[in-house]
Amino acid sequence: MEIMQVTGSLVCTQRVSGLAHCNLRVLRNTKGKLSVGVDPVGASIGNWVFTTSGSAARLACPDPSVQTDLTIGGIIDFWEPDG
Repeated sequence: MEIMQVTGSLVCTQRVSGLAHCNLRVLRNTKGKLSVGVDPVGASIGNWVFTTSGSAARLACPDPSVQTDLTIGGIIDFWEPDG
């Protein structure tokens, strides 16, 4: 798991069928690297979230057949980033 911040939404009109009803978010890790993840929890821009990656990421989705390797697992209510 990794802590990341939601920096935006990603809108794609053409997707593979496994991603048809998934919200996508642009995420930034604490070192500034950007990634795209599936958002089953409804995170907003600016929220700090924890993510799961790899093959476990699809299991964090309501439908485990979703084709993802990065999923938001939850919204962090309180956390003070280092540095």
